Amino acid sequence: MNTPGKIAAFFDLDGTLLAPPSLEWRFIGYLIERDEIRTENMTHWVAESARTLRHGWRSAVFANKHYLAGIHESFVEEWANTTTHGSLPWFAQGIDRMRRHLECRHRVVLVTGTLAPLAHSIANHLPPSVEIHATNLEIRDGCFTGRICGKHLSFEEKMRVIGERAAEFDLDLVQSFAYGNEISDVEMLQAVGRPAAVNASWSLKREARRRGWRVYSWRDSPEEKGRRANTARALKEAR
Repeated sequence: MNTPGKIAAFFDLDGTLLAPPSLEWRFIGYLIERDEIRTENMTHWVAESARTLRHGWRSAVFANKHYLAGIHESFVEEWANTTTHGSLPWFAQGIDRMRRHLECRHRVVLVTGTLAPLAHSIANHLPPSVEIHATNLEIRDGCFTGRICGKHLSFEEKMRVIGERAAEFDLDLVQSFAYGNEISDVEMLQAVGRPAAVNASWSLKREARRRGWRVYSWRDSPEEKGRRANTARALKEAR
């Protein structure tokens, strides 16, 4: 802790800082409500899943975004304008942990498999100076093609991002922190000296206990849940 500028804190998003459903599912729900995701989108998604399954389940599940094919990118901004910090179920303890790292002059990095346009659209809900790395989508003529650019940011890809940040900023990963909730975060957690499993899935919790990692449960207080419910109700009535 004597060299805070060399220390980083890496955070997953969905399930770690934000309660389910995921940011992507929230966006999909918004599109379905507006009848933007139609039968042909899902048909293309199923066909692509079948085609890529031979390359492994990760390609079929994580890399296939064909249900968004033809959706104009402007819908992301429209959706983001309907959200407020109070309407999204942030875990207050997670956001406070981010702030504490920033106060200690640690580099704070969001490393998430969610779609990059969505992650950047809610950046104003996070403390300032948080760096964002997410899964990039291919865009053509202003519309999503259903394909991702590069690889889905999970498993070893999260470790790759951490390695690149460490090399660029000469970070001390032994003194650095990471927070994740799923087994797809395990490579990110093992890349640092101070990992923590947060709201962990059964498989990650078992792995964390085997390795002696910290295990946290970040949950909202009843007051926070009530405040968010009131905010969501007011937004719904205003539409």
